[in-house]
Amino acid sequence: MGRTSTTTRVLGTATVAVLALTATACGSGSESTAGGSSGSFAYWSMWRADEAQAKVIKAAIDQFQTDTGIKVDITWAGRDVKKKIGPAIATNQAPDLWDQGADGVYGATAQAGQALDLSDVLGMEVPGEGRKVSDVVPAKYLDALPKDPDGRNHYVIPYEISSGALFYNTADPDIAAAMPSPPASWADFLKVCDALKAKGRACLASDGELAWENGLILDYLLSAGGVGFSALSSDPSGASWDAPAVLTAARQTEQLVRGGHLISGYDATKFPAQETNWAAGKAAFYPDGSWVTDEVAKQLPADWEMGAMLPPGAVNADSMMFGFAIPKKAKHSAAAKRFIAYFLQKKTLAGISTEAGNITPRSDIPAPAALTDIQKALDAAPVRLTYDGVAGDYPTKVFNQNFLDLWHGKTSAEQFVAKMKSDQASFWKSQG
Repeated sequence: MGRTSTTTRVLGTATVAVLALTATACGSGSESTAGGSSGSFAYWSMWRADEAQAKVIKAAIDQFQTDTGIKVDITWAGRDVKKKIGPAIATNQAPDLWDQGADGVYGATAQAGQALDLSDVLGMEVPGEGRKVSDVVPAKYLDALPKDPDGRNHYVIPYEISSGALFYNTADPDIAAAMPSPPASWADFLKVCDALKAKGRACLASDGELAWENGLILDYLLSAGGVGFSALSSDPSGASWDAPAVLTAARQTEQLVRGGHLISGYDATKFPAQETNWAAGKAAFYPDGSWVTDEVAKQLPADWEMGAMLPPGAVNADSMMFGFAIPKKAKHSAAAKRFIAYFLQKKTLAGISTEAGNITPRSDIPAPAALTDIQKALDAAPVRLTYDGVAGDYPTKVFNQNFLDLWHGKTSAEQFVAKMKSDQASFWKSQG
């Protein structure tokens, strides 16, 4: 999904970095059997050394080494770690621990049966707390993950959670007047947009090139109608697109376009032009992942109060998890597992919120003020994966351009549905 992938454009503040992964990847311990432990382990991280998450993790590593005597050989590998891990596993050069978005972990290792089942980590004690990992990481996050070939979904232990929503300034008087309470239905939301339009305000900002962010609205509307994107996209015949709820969601999305509720010129701009305009108050709402609050933090006026809501009708917040994984062939997995449990201590993990400005899976760690609404939405009900976790070639070869044609007003809802049905059938036929 390019810039919009949860594992490439994460928190928006980082540029994808590709760093050399060294031959020291396997660590220096003497144990060579999978599941063995030693006085050290190798760890490849998706973060750059200068990023806030890396600084939180580095502080934890330093204290872990002091407390346990176990050496951690850390490589700040950047986002492309997910492209390196598979070849490293194939050549027995993989690390003992790595971190990535859950979708990246699944696509790069778990899907092929190359990720270690971490169910036993869930039973480990969080040091000093008298609680197990499963007591502080809600099961619903793991339950939302796709299963590996062994039928398991415990191949990643999350330490950071993001979600998609409509973000807005709760202190904006125009928004407050148009929306004195959260809209209960899509029709109510359109009335909010109409009221803003009457005041000369755009309802939504949107950089028209971005299929993933803008498509969040359709994804949520499909979910609200009881349609899962995974089931929708996996039908080889494409007939799944004939469901009435699918056309309803497409028509609701089209109403934003036909109603003139998108910021002027959105279809001819590139990121971050309209994100910047939104931060300047030129549009009320912005569909994006929760990293947007960090992206625009330095642009917002002092009186801005960040709020977020799911598109009306949606109940289940989507979740994008970032966490730890262990290759199945890891030589020092026991030490790596010990670090996972160590990092999930409240006093350690809290840095993801206080220093890195993001949400953790622990409900007893308050989210940053800008993400309070997101944490409430995540805590309120079972979660689902963004786009039901659909990734691979499907978005780029089937969904993205067809959705953008709808979003740009080039096709109607009916034409969009028909084209998706046809292109999906062709896509799956080409897959053999």
